[in-house]
Amino acid sequence: MEKVPLMERPPRAILFLLLIVDFGLAQNTTSKADEFHVGVILDLGSLVGKVARTSVALAVEDFYAAHPNYSTKLVLHIRDSLASDVQAASAAIELLENFKVQAIIGPQKSSEAVFISKLGNITQVPTVSFTATSSSLTSDNMPYFVRATMNDSAQVNSIASLIQAYGWREVVLVYDDTDYGRGILPYLTDALQEIDIRITYRSVIPLSETSENIMQELNKLMKMQTRVSIVHMSSTTTSLLFTKAKEVGMMTKGFVWIITDGVANILDSLNPSVIEVMNGVLGVRYHVPKSQELDKFSIRWSRMYHRDNPDESPFNKLSIVGLWGYDAAWALAEAAEKVGISSTRNKRTWSGKNSTCLESMVISPNGHELLTAIVQNKFRGLSGDFDLTDRQQLKVSVFQIINVVGRGWRELGFWTVESGFSRQLNQTGLKIIGSTSMPDLNPVIWPGESTRIPRGWEIPTVDKKLRVGVLTSGYPQYIKTLRDPVTNVTRASGLSVDIFEEAVKRLPFALTYEYVAFGTDDTASSGSYNDFVYQVYLQKIDIAIGDITVRYNRTLYVDFTIPYTESGVGMIVPVKQDMIKNMWIFLKPLSTGMWFGSIILFMYTGLVVWLLEYLNGNEHFHGPFSLKQLGITMFFSILEEKEKLERFLSRIVLLVWMFVLLVLTSSYTASFASMLTVQKLSPTVTDYHELQKRGEYVGFHRGSYIEGLLVEIGFERSKIRPYDTPNDFYGALSKGSKNGGIAALVHEVPYIKLFLANYSKGYTMVGPIYKGAGFAFALPKQSPLRAEITKAILNITGGDRITEIEKKWIDPDSHQNEDTIDDSGAITFGSFGGLFLLTGIMTTCALFVAMLMNRCKKNQQIAGSKEDDQNGCAHGQQEENGDSAGEQVDQNSDNNGNCSDVENQTTLTVSLSSNTNSDQLPDIRNNNIGCRCTENNRATSPTHISSQIIHMGEKSNMSLSGSS
Repeated sequence: MEKVPLMERPPRAILFLLLIVDFGLAQNTTSKADEFHVGVILDLGSLVGKVARTSVALAVEDFYAAHPNYSTKLVLHIRDSLASDVQAASAAIELLENFKVQAIIGPQKSSEAVFISKLGNITQVPTVSFTATSSSLTSDNMPYFVRATMNDSAQVNSIASLIQAYGWREVVLVYDDTDYGRGILPYLTDALQEIDIRITYRSVIPLSETSENIMQELNKLMKMQTRVSIVHMSSTTTSLLFTKAKEVGMMTKGFVWIITDGVANILDSLNPSVIEVMNGVLGVRYHVPKSQELDKFSIRWSRMYHRDNPDESPFNKLSIVGLWGYDAAWALAEAAEKVGISSTRNKRTWSGKNSTCLESMVISPNGHELLTAIVQNKFRGLSGDFDLTDRQQLKVSVFQIINVVGRGWRELGFWTVESGFSRQLNQTGLKIIGSTSMPDLNPVIWPGESTRIPRGWEIPTVDKKLRVGVLTSGYPQYIKTLRDPVTNVTRASGLSVDIFEEAVKRLPFALTYEYVAFGTDDTASSGSYNDFVYQVYLQKIDIAIGDITVRYNRTLYVDFTIPYTESGVGMIVPVKQDMIKNMWIFLKPLSTGMWFGSIILFMYTGLVVWLLEYLNGNEHFHGPFSLKQLGITMFFSILEEKEKLERFLSRIVLLVWMFVLLVLTSSYTASFASMLTVQKLSPTVTDYHELQKRGEYVGFHRGSYIEGLLVEIGFERSKIRPYDTPNDFYGALSKGSKNGGIAALVHEVPYIKLFLANYSKGYTMVGPIYKGAGFAFALPKQSPLRAEITKAILNITGGDRITEIEKKWIDPDSHQNEDTIDDSGAITFGSFGGLFLLTGIMTTCALFVAMLMNRCKKNQQIAGSKEDDQNGCAHGQQEENGDSAGEQVDQNSDNNGNCSDVENQTTLTVSLSSNTNSDQLPDIRNNNIGCRCTENNRATSPTHISSQIIHMGEKSNMSLSGSS
């Protein structure tokens, strides 16, 4: 082996340096990140496109600055769609073909997203859009489309709640003729219909509309009553719309404009002159929670934005669209790192004989894994909680309500589905309010610098006057029309007209109107009232006034105000005069219950008085019970025989009962006198079923709905006769059913009262036999004027003005026949309930007190008897020792002397038996046996004396009987 010379050998230091260089080169080669190509398609000529481009680029820069060791890196390929769907599609094809992009950010518009998402379905390339908000993009036909923004349908409930809270009932929709503009309509319509808010008009603004076309559309809106408009358009069209609305005078007092989040979210970036003409507009926007990180990012974003767009307005600011774009790019970078770059060779989508550019597109090998990584990536971004579950942003919980003022906007409050409106957000949530109450928001500056809440509708001043339809009635007191032959102006008068004109005066706004006569040559034709009301539905008149009855079939195509007259259908029938010939008429003044109640109390009072006197020892009530005692008992309650009553309680009971009898007899006399002096008037018919059974003829007002009602309740058409005027009614009723007239006239209650005001003698009203709603005014369906006129009618009928109007057209001195007397006028037991209760309680209490006193007296007598028995036993012992009763008495008489106290004397009567001679016994019938009180025995009771006498009688074989 040949040796190399020492000088020719490379130094070891050089070899060491070479190893270090090679190792460094190897390290650089292995540390180089794999490129992950991503296409970005935006309208770079629009404000949203410029904001989004800056946000996406800044997101990629910040992401890899925070993760320098990641093995993948997004490479953005930005393309301009030039606001064209075709250009956007062409850009997508070019990115898929030339750069083999594995994901597409954008496109900006919903219409562009439809075609590009279909390309993504074929190539399995996820399309992530943070600006396409159309609800139609969430279908299952676009599995590779991901929406990193809010769905338009998420805001419709907040808009509907705002309209309902301020009490507006009608709105106008103004929107672009694009997928973005039309996409919200189904959801917004459903939300408004749920709370009964009507969409009166839809104003569609095509993108090709010029300023003159927009002016014509605004003039059309000016002629409508509705003053609440919801605007859902792009920022460019919105700016032009409000500029022209300012010129035509639609940004003045009384108008309401509500913008959706599409413009409200980027309001800060609009031209200040445009914001100024939008003064008073309300807006709903996505709420972004404030943070220090967001403030720092806004400063860096502004620097980068003005560096990339040096010619742009310095007023352009970061919006929620830019935050969504930043978070979407961040999420895509995170997903790319998880999936990585696949080494598998891409497969071609299809091949064919005809060569096209679509053949160069290939299926992404890791498209499905990338899509899964994107939708599962959840984090806290600058826009809030970033969550793409179900391929769309779902965490939209709070909306901010704003009010455009001057060249900026102010916050009114917030809205959530769970809690409604609130001025402040707190940790415990929002304060809940009722759906019908005012929103808990800060005061609003409305268009025209007004602080008063607009009514939401106005009578157009640029249009013709309000057309008030009138129809001459069969009763001119209610409404009568007359056309002036000189001026050809229709004039109207009557009760209905006065109520309408009074209601107009009480409206909170000026209302100009003119009368339009209907059917002057055919007022008596059948169904004319239905035809008259139908003119409102045909929009030939704006309101129909008169004696119009509220009927169900009419409410199907018009709305009615509250009725201003009484309701119901009754019958006018003749009355018959019946002289009082009843032999039992004297029983009529008192009802059956009154008679029975009086008799029971009469007997009860007499029985109580008898018991009171019997317990007191009245001689008239002792001995065998006889007819005399029965008579005394029954008549004690009506005959005051003071000399026979010995007890005080008996007199009190009788005194109260006599007072009740005095009131009862006075009332009976008055009622009976009235029945004898007034003739009884009763209707010939009391029920329409009687007319049907007898086959009588009935009448009705020609042209009214009563004819159909009579058929419904069972009358034959051959038994129904129409009449036109009150004179015709009177003539038919006078003739009677058998003489070519009618037995009854079926009419509405207001008409019946008017008829009886002129023909009160001989006729009366029966019923109502059918419930009705009364007379009211007819307006178009959902007319805002209905609520205002209803309030005015309520104000009239609740005061004295309605009485003055009725007195003007209806004779106040006339009245219908109301002097019919029947059993309902009899005095009832309840009418004297208080008196009967008084005498019943008094009588019962007296009886209770008497029985209680008698009980106490018996107890005292029983106690005395026991004491006398003990004394009797002592006397018996003395007699056994040989002391005779007579000697004992004489001795007591000699020692004590005669008692002068008559109360201690007892008279004895001795009856001899048949075997004993009266001469053999001493005469003791007239002897008085008395006693004087001693120290041990103060008095000798009658019982003790009786026992001594009985003892004497036994010795003499006598039978002794005594009576006290």
